[in-house]
Amino acid sequence: MQLYHHPYSLDSQKVRLALEERDIDYTSYHVNPITGKNMDSSFFRVNPSTKLPVFQNGEVIIFDTIEIIRYIERIAAVSSGGSNLTLSSQEVIDWMCKIQDWNPKYFTLSHVPDKYRLFVSQFIRRVVIARMAESPDLASSYHCKLRDEYETEEKLRNPEVLRRSKEHLVTLLDEADAKLGETSFLVGEDFTMADVMLVPVLARLELLDLQDEYIHCRPNVAEYWRMVKQRPSYKKVIGKYFNGWRKYKSLLKTWCFLKIRSLLRRY
Repeated sequence: MQLYHHPYSLDSQKVRLALEERDIDYTSYHVNPITGKNMDSSFFRVNPSTKLPVFQNGEVIIFDTIEIIRYIERIAAVSSGGSNLTLSSQEVIDWMCKIQDWNPKYFTLSHVPDKYRLFVSQFIRRVVIARMAESPDLASSYHCKLRDEYETEEKLRNPEVLRRSKEHLVTLLDEADAKLGETSFLVGEDFTMADVMLVPVLARLELLDLQDEYIHCRPNVAEYWRMVKQRPSYKKVIGKYFNGWRKYKSLLKTWCFLKIRSLLRRY
């Protein structure tokens, strides 16, 4: 089994948490979307959406995050030989879908300083143009991606888009806080795939230094966040890259890569 992903990708974190929680072995391939590696023609031919993650098991290729996680659950259930592992209940699935309905893209980008966001956006556009020249047979698909980049910038200038994204997030966190006032985890007393979906959302808020505004003001979510950060899966998938000083190391490494490639005009 192969997983094409990156630590920066929220959906990649969700899938990797599921793999670690279910103790599934897989081969990891990093595809950094900030440096435009997901625009490489070899990846683009398989996945024109360029979204991460991509999960492959033989001839089975899955792009949808929830579908990947449910597939992982089935693999784990079969591998366990009928032990205590069960598939997610409908309540778990409902929570998974509810969390996945919130798109972090515009919320995240709106909290990145313009200086860095615009530099990365320009770099990605140049990567797309370079790949278009290298693979003329994919020109129309690359052109669509180029248009997407410009549309993203337009939406970020629209306060209504940002307001809706924030309101959606607040509603989600309020519901989670209410539920966590009743149970230790989102669905009962055991960590489930619903929690796999929520943990990366909280990690993103902390990465953006928004924990006081969105996490600490919700006592049940705050206690839950303190607890789930102790799990081995969290430490391996997220903490390794973003806890404390590590987040600066991860971000600085990518920023230096972009600056050098831009200076050399190597896209």
